[in-house]
Amino acid sequence: MTTAIAPQTVSTHLRPIDRDGLMAFAEKGRNNPGTRGTNKVHTITDGQYRTVSHVNQHEVVVDEPLHLFGEDTAPAPGEIVLSGLGGCLCVGITAVATWKQVKLSKLEVFMEGDIGNPAAWGAGGAEMEPEQMGFQEIRVKVLIEGDASREELDEIVKHANYFSPVANTMRNPIPFSISLMD
Repeated sequence: MTTAIAPQTVSTHLRPIDRDGLMAFAEKGRNNPGTRGTNKVHTITDGQYRTVSHVNQHEVVVDEPLHLFGEDTAPAPGEIVLSGLGGCLCVGITAVATWKQVKLSKLEVFMEGDIGNPAAWGAGGAEMEPEQMGFQEIRVKVLIEGDASREELDEIVKHANYFSPVANTMRNPIPFSISLMD
């Protein structure tokens, strides 16, 4: 005699963050909206276009592809920028989902950015103005699944995008200075 086994739905969720800690962090922000932190990075050139950035106890390696005279040993700077954007959006989406008590089972961000370098980094290429260089358009698609409706997940993504520090840095002009060390 065989016993029929009922089909089971297996549901796994992404590793959650500390909701209580998130709520305490949010309250601190409400109580002191002018709070700012400072990110610090030290970048050293190895040779050609390969660089190693020291970020706290981490290292981020950057290079250029062969067709741009690099060694193609690591992502290009623009790819690292998109990576930072993707990471920031994922952090925000995770935080907003946690705040709304939505458990996520999948979160992936796909990005494309149109960038050119006809100015050859200012080394004798096309004469261009700063607003003509860098990313001219960025497209982001989010694959998200969780225990919420598509409409609720869409609202989570839109909310996270609105408050994303990196997305807002890319959308809005900011003061920028560069100088030689003393």
